[in-house]
Amino acid sequence: MSESEAARRTETIPQWKQAEVDELVDFIESYGSVGIVGVAGIPSRQLQNMRRDLHGSAEVRMSRNTLVRRALDEVDEGYEQLSEFVAGQVALIGTNDNPFGLFQQLEASKTPAPINAGEVAPNDIVIPEGDTGIDPGPFVGELQQVGAEARIMEGSIKVTADSTVLEAGEEVSDDLANVLSELGIEPKEVGLDLRSVYSEGVLFEPDELAIDVDEYRTDVESAAAAARNLSVNASYPTARTAGTLLAKAAGEAKSVGLFAAIEDPDVMPDLVAKADGQVRALAARIDDDEALPEELRGVEAPAATEEATEESSDEDEAEADTADEDTDADTDDDEDDGGDGAEGLGAMFG
Repeated sequence: MSESEAARRTETIPQWKQAEVDELVDFIESYGSVGIVGVAGIPSRQLQNMRRDLHGSAEVRMSRNTLVRRALDEVDEGYEQLSEFVAGQVALIGTNDNPFGLFQQLEASKTPAPINAGEVAPNDIVIPEGDTGIDPGPFVGELQQVGAEARIMEGSIKVTADSTVLEAGEEVSDDLANVLSELGIEPKEVGLDLRSVYSEGVLFEPDELAIDVDEYRTDVESAAAAARNLSVNASYPTARTAGTLLAKAAGEAKSVGLFAAIEDPDVMPDLVAKADGQVRALAARIDDDEALPEELRGVEAPAATEEATEESSDEDEAEADTADEDTDADTDDDEDDGGDGAEGLGAMFG
């Protein structure tokens, strides 16, 4: 701060100004997040509606720019950084919401509005293709004069192609303002324009707050799924993956039991079914019925062959891997091998 600015800050000011500064200081200190919003071009009635819509979540406080800067300097603690954004028609905004939520709320509250002659286009102004609904007359010439592709067709004035009649940053002429008004085109948005927010020691600008919420949510969900998958593959138990790991371990234990023919109550039904399938497959290969017990004569081979039956242990383990819907379907299948099962058998029986 220069000496002249310091002198200006410390000079005596009228009582009413000091009272206003004190109120602004109280306003700033009463909210967790404080920002500067532009209010230029917003009609008074619409501004009042916006303030009413924000009631309960944010508050707008208007004052002279010089007094706002003085209040920000008095509060200090980093809020003085907002002073560089205090220019033109602005106001303070305070909220206990986070800056990202405030930005989203202000953007959602913006409404379309007509643009006047002499204003600068905030974005490209396009007159869309289609029937204007206006009867043939001099208006077709006005459209063509501002750069729209228009002609009289089937008893009406129609725009034959989307026509960019003004680029962003250019000034709106009287003729274009009249044409847009006649067509009911409102090319600008009116609302509180957030310039900066100071919250918890950090100064945020709009480009830092303009995040795609859906994309951000997708990224978080993807990271969570990858973390669960890593936890399962690494056998690292957490509250979210303990159930999946237990189901996976149960499947692996069952696979070992089937492979080693361990007579366990939980495995016996599968062992009996496996043995029955093997017997039937063998009986189906013997052509001499006299060589078979009566109950096996004429039996057909089961749908599952002996080889397929032996592979059932892998299928059981695959089912265990998918027991939890939250676990990534791409979990490695390396653990299906019989070698891991043999190690498990050694651990179980010494």
